[in-house]
Amino acid sequence: MGLLALQRLITLQRDRQRRRLKQIRGQHASSVNKRKGLLCQQDGDSRAAKIMRCSIPELPEDIWRHIHYLMPLRDAARAACLSRAFLRSWRCLPNLTLNWDVLSSETHTHRGSFSYKIDCILRNHSGCLKVLDLNLEDISCRYLDNWLADAVTPGIEELTLTPYRRKYNVPCSFLSDGVRNSIQHLELGICTFRPTAELGPLRSLTSLCLCTVRITGDELESFLCNALALEQLELFDCKEIVCLKIPCVLRRLGYLKIFGCWRLQVIESKAPNLSSFFLTGKISKVSLGETLHMKNLTMHRKNVVCYARAEFPCVMPNLETLVLNSGEEVVSTPMLSSKFFYLKHLSIDISSALSFSSSYDYFSLVSFLDASPCLETLILNVTQQLMKHESVVGGSSHLRQMPEHQHCCLKSVTITGFSSAKGLVELACYILSNAVSLECLTLDTLYGFRCLGKKDTTCIPMRDSILREARRTVTAIRAYIEDKVPPTVQLTVLKPCSRCHARPRLSESGSYVGFSV
Repeated sequence: MGLLALQRLITLQRDRQRRRLKQIRGQHASSVNKRKGLLCQQDGDSRAAKIMRCSIPELPEDIWRHIHYLMPLRDAARAACLSRAFLRSWRCLPNLTLNWDVLSSETHTHRGSFSYKIDCILRNHSGCLKVLDLNLEDISCRYLDNWLADAVTPGIEELTLTPYRRKYNVPCSFLSDGVRNSIQHLELGICTFRPTAELGPLRSLTSLCLCTVRITGDELESFLCNALALEQLELFDCKEIVCLKIPCVLRRLGYLKIFGCWRLQVIESKAPNLSSFFLTGKISKVSLGETLHMKNLTMHRKNVVCYARAEFPCVMPNLETLVLNSGEEVVSTPMLSSKFFYLKHLSIDISSALSFSSSYDYFSLVSFLDASPCLETLILNVTQQLMKHESVVGGSSHLRQMPEHQHCCLKSVTITGFSSAKGLVELACYILSNAVSLECLTLDTLYGFRCLGKKDTTCIPMRDSILREARRTVTAIRAYIEDKVPPTVQLTVLKPCSRCHARPRLSESGSYVGFSV
């Protein structure tokens, strides 16, 4: 229920009360006895005042409180000015999200007024908050310290703090004994955090997220040693971490995500039950210790496709989802006897800008298919800005074949950036011939956002060479693939857009050129 609907409801209720008030006064005004009439009028006024004091429909207060909690914060604050019931509800509102967009009622609200509003709100809610999200900008460090002291009290469960001040040192003092016993989720962004070994145990903390936070590897390790209940750890753009060590005491840690920590060189995890791992960056050494519980793995690094095929089946035999992203893949995927017995979802991205090795054989990706008997979905991104591989159009028409190997579980295959490269055409033909349960095969001859026929959107511009290769790819699909599609398989070929890509497009130098077929 929005604020406007609530105001209409209260207005209607007050109109009814005024009509009842007039009826009561009319009845008592017709009395003959003046004194008696006066008494009746007083009685009527008393009854009318009692009615007027009921400013909202007579519903249980917990229902109104629930309605209040569902409102956006600004509407909830305004509703608190309309009734005492909402005022009481406002003062014990457990979830607060405070930022410039939420609190600025006018476009040019003064920063001092903004700070004053937050100060009043947090003081009124001190001791009752369970979830607090402070997403602030250009706020004095003095205010931030006071707000943390007022709002972060025993009983709080989730705290998100983004002060947009890299030099602001988040005080560890806000993590008092009571707070450490209750807080479950802690998220810090664009600030400095220097925890010490004397901090004490965080008995309830299950989720920690640090984004653009100044913290060293040793400081983080010290903090983690106190968070024995931690289940999820996310690190984004923490540039001071060079060596990340995760202690073995984190027996509940199941999810680890590391993104954009570009100075990070070494990861040593001794957490025994890690099941999901996401990593991007040029890491020299990755040691995950016991990985038998690993089910979901995402890794972005150079030559990771070949590395994953050679190493992962032995050290991570229970993988179910594997996402690999390699900006540079030089060595073709080896054919090995090791298996991913439980792998169901595989995504491989070996797209590149202009520097893609022409020696890489796309057809070698068959190795992953043969090693994954339970594979259900396959997603490939093989986009190239400049096609360097041998094309089946105008080149050799002889396609290599592999021994038949039935894949009974593979149902969906999507290849983005599909070209007329001989290895890709051979891979598509192999899938059609051996995936007996295949339901759909999607071949996208381009990449990126498409308008999908919507008039108010456009596909991203493409270089002239990419569009020429896309049209050549359509010719290759018709010549080598379409006649191999079983009647039970839906083949979808995404061609260049007849509307957007018929317009002037980018030349190789980046300037727009006219259209020509």
